[in-house]
Amino acid sequence: MRSFFKDISLSAATAGFVAVLVGFTSSVTLVFQAAQAFGATPAQTTSWMWALGLGMGLCSLVPSLILRQPVMVAWSTPGAAVLASAGLAGGYSMGEAVGAFMVCACLIALVGATGWFERAMHRIPAAIASALLAGVLARFGIQAFAAAQTALPLVALMLLSYLLARRFLPRYAVVLTLAVAVAYAAFRGQIAVSQMRFEWAVPVFTAPQFSLSAFIGLALPLFVVTMASQNLPGVAVIRASGYPLPVSRLITMTGLATLVLAPFGGYALNLSAITAAMCMGPEAHEDRSRRYTAAVACGALYVVVGLFGAVVTGLLTAFPQELVIAIAGLALLGTIGGGLATALREDAHREAALITFLVTLSGVVIAGVGSAFWGAMAGVFTLFVQQYGRRTRGA
Repeated sequence: MRSFFKDISLSAATAGFVAVLVGFTSSVTLVFQAAQAFGATPAQTTSWMWALGLGMGLCSLVPSLILRQPVMVAWSTPGAAVLASAGLAGGYSMGEAVGAFMVCACLIALVGATGWFERAMHRIPAAIASALLAGVLARFGIQAFAAAQTALPLVALMLLSYLLARRFLPRYAVVLTLAVAVAYAAFRGQIAVSQMRFEWAVPVFTAPQFSLSAFIGLALPLFVVTMASQNLPGVAVIRASGYPLPVSRLITMTGLATLVLAPFGGYALNLSAITAAMCMGPEAHEDRSRRYTAAVACGALYVVVGLFGAVVTGLLTAFPQELVIAIAGLALLGTIGGGLATALREDAHREAALITFLVTLSGVVIAGVGSAFWGAMAGVFTLFVQQYGRRTRGA
């Protein structure tokens, strides 16, 4: 068996860094808002970053090394949004929030242990899963070019760099594009290094308090959005990428990790979709058997995020927002194209896949549940209407 250090490459390490950069900067503000909604002190907010960083890092790094396949775990972004709004509206204490995190963790672990979620996902046709993946990722592609409205020179330079690299050095297209973008931003003085503060993150324990109101108002909504808006597209990415990962055991792992880290602010861990696509795609490595190194690199960086807290927070948020958005969209172009090609390949599933893609891309939120869930449901419903009873009548 080849060692990790023989398998790692510059493109894989860069894919891991871009995944952390995008995953962290795109939603860290929501996490801060969620913590503050429960009256978190600055020390408790830092503890949340410590718990989430270590949780995401170890749950990505360790299984990836063991399985030699890319395993990507992230915090629940829609869960943070739910907590931020529910915390302000409900007046819950930090202890009640921690109790709700632990209940949610038990529910996630239970779902993983029973295996019903994985079985349900396997009943969804590959075309629907690929369309779901393309719909989730296409928003990042659109945003990459929309960023030109506020940073045209930067985005145009990144696009030109990407296209030239794809032609002459395709393996390092994302690496070179990121390097050019950082150099340009640094030359223009657009990297806010003053935001960095050098200090260690210290975990703060909060004793859980359990109440019926927190169960109904926090735990259940957090569980529903984490499963429907995070784990569902996460499994879709795994299926579309073709990795035979033990999904049920991985979901159980995220639930148990959340249970352990909840008293320190680890509110919900789940399978990743956006950042997983970055580490499972061909941009990470041409050899799919070596792409696990991108997930390991990502996990290691998340651990650093957790340990150094404010230092890494300042470093990652120092980059211009347009740079982060553009590099995410360009890094995902290949995966978006592959997902659409698979989704629209078969005539029998094409319309259902197209509806799945459009509903998911719309970003619609109904009853607090995101568009990934409703896209999958719309596609399955379309297939049911179009194909139910056909074989029976044909026989």
